[in-house]
Amino acid sequence: MKIVLTFIMACFLSISSIAQDKYLTKTGEITFEASVPSFEEVKAKNQATTVILNTENGEFAALVFVKAFRFKNALMEEHFNENYAESDTYPKANFKGKISGFDFETLDNTNKEMLYSGTLEFHGKTKTLKDLPISVSKNEEGQIVLSGTFSVNVDDFNIEIPKVVSNKLSKTVDVAFNFILKKK
Repeated sequence: MKIVLTFIMACFLSISSIAQDKYLTKTGEITFEASVPSFEEVKAKNQATTVILNTENGEFAALVFVKAFRFKNALMEEHFNENYAESDTYPKANFKGKISGFDFETLDNTNKEMLYSGTLEFHGKTKTLKDLPISVSKNEEGQIVLSGTFSVNVDDFNIEIPKVVSNKLSKTVDVAFNFILKKK
């Protein structure tokens, strides 16, 4: 818990060091899917993602508690946490990056397609993500909405899929996110 609090404080301090406006959520939603045709759906949702955005420069950070992913099947959730994500050893995943060309002043309720880049840390490994599309808008309540999708390969994070189930799980994991951020 102390490590998590240190990480969150570091994010707040690094983003606030220039005294800009920040938007944040603790209820961001991330889903992932690693399903293959003709087999049981391998899909999970996490609705407890913390995200902070610096509106001055488009920098943002997201913290995900791995055990907060929920599956339809409890046994699948157990296998994910124990055998694949090893969530006791690697309890969180995080992303730190920047939205290119982010301009708070031009945001309205129309989705603006932008690109973002940064680093994704999961399962003790870090992968650089570059020039991925992100949809950005501001809703009627003045909240900033960030959404998008990307794909990662399990091999990039040293996640081994046992041969016995290798035909039931995709090595490519599709990730979708939707964050509604309020002014801090």
